[in-house]
Amino acid sequence: MIFLKHVFFDLDRTLWDFEQNSRNALQKIYDQHELSKHFDHFLHFHKVYHNINNDLWKKYGKGKISKDALRIVRFQKTLERVEVFDLEFAERLNVDYVATAPKETILFPNAAKTLIELKKRYQLHIITNGFAEAQFVKLKASNLFDFFDVIVCSEMVGKTKPHRDIFHYALAQAKATPQESVMIGDDHTTDILGAIQVGMQAILFDPKEKHRKSAGQHKIKNLGELPYLLTTL
Repeated sequence: MIFLKHVFFDLDRTLWDFEQNSRNALQKIYDQHELSKHFDHFLHFHKVYHNINNDLWKKYGKGKISKDALRIVRFQKTLERVEVFDLEFAERLNVDYVATAPKETILFPNAAKTLIELKKRYQLHIITNGFAEAQFVKLKASNLFDFFDVIVCSEMVGKTKPHRDIFHYALAQAKATPQESVMIGDDHTTDILGAIQVGMQAILFDPKEKHRKSAGQHKIKNLGELPYLLTTL
């Protein structure tokens, strides 16, 4: 019988509340750079940016756009929607956002409490598609860094989840086998299907219950459910 030894987590939208932290950082940038001169209100700016950023991240995941291009283009295109064509301004917004957002510290409910409990029984690790310099700042600012033995960012591998290479790399770094490992993440494709394809078990974190539970699928709404669920795998 093989016992569970290694628990791999996604970071953004699984432990670290990406949406709320990003929103807070964008609000600070909106105020600092007086973007109310160009947008009707913050919600207008946020919606435009959010849609453009999500689209660019999908392209980045497919290798169609570089990291540097993503960071600049998301603000460039956001400004262009209100007829502001100023690349230098877009670059300043990017610099301030990258400096501000990773230092926001809102976690999902029970994140820290759950990690404290799990650390007693398992080795904990991170597999993230986020940019390395930002992810390490997030982990340290949110007091999460010391929970994890191995932290793998997609840039280290040159492939993003759900590519099997990033999972194989993380397993090798952790000296873990797929059979004794589980992945927890919010994205059904990148986290869950990505892990399953290499033989790991997987648990979908779905706080807003967007996904219908299918037969044999493990799903949680609150991170506090994890300690018990892991004992049943």
